[in-house]
Amino acid sequence: MSAPALIGLDLAGAADAWRDAGFVVDADGALRLGHVRMQTGVGEQGIAAWELGDAGGVEPAEHPNGATLLDHLVVFTDDPERTILTYAQLGLEVRRVRDLGNGKTQTFFRAGEVIIELVGPIDGDGERLWGLSPTVADLDACARLLGDRLGAIKDATQPGRRIATLRHEAFGLTVPIAFMSPEPDRANG
Repeated sequence: MSAPALIGLDLAGAADAWRDAGFVVDADGALRLGHVRMQTGVGEQGIAAWELGDAGGVEPAEHPNGATLLDHLVVFTDDPERTILTYAQLGLEVRRVRDLGNGKTQTFFRAGEVIIELVGPIDGDGERLWGLSPTVADLDACARLLGDRLGAIKDATQPGRRIATLRHEAFGLTVPIAFMSPEPDRANG
């Protein structure tokens, strides 16, 4: 059995707010990023739900901000061991664990083209789908489009990549977003 892919997310925020952040949103309120369909306007805050399944059912859109795919989904948990066991029951396998210090870790899973980054333990109850990191074709062009609503571009943790945090509140969004440059081997085709 192969690991399931992340194929859907339910996101708070009006379609127009997502459009203002440089994403194409279909007439039905769906944002297609890589092979993930994200339904906007669901819930009051953050990411309400996810869907795992077979990859390939979504045709990617071309976004003005240059987003090409969802690089990773960040999830917070109060109990990493419990969440890792739950994800194993879903068919997701731990790919890597990184010690963040102070008893916190990052655990990485592959779900199709998306990396799930589990961070914890974090105060709270259970798991919380927290933030998105789309890959953009050209991070500098994305920065020109979004202007001062995008933070400074800096080196990412991943070698050869850069990252910039969207000031999502400036768009009326409650989902934290950090745009990333492509992986070095993907940047040149």
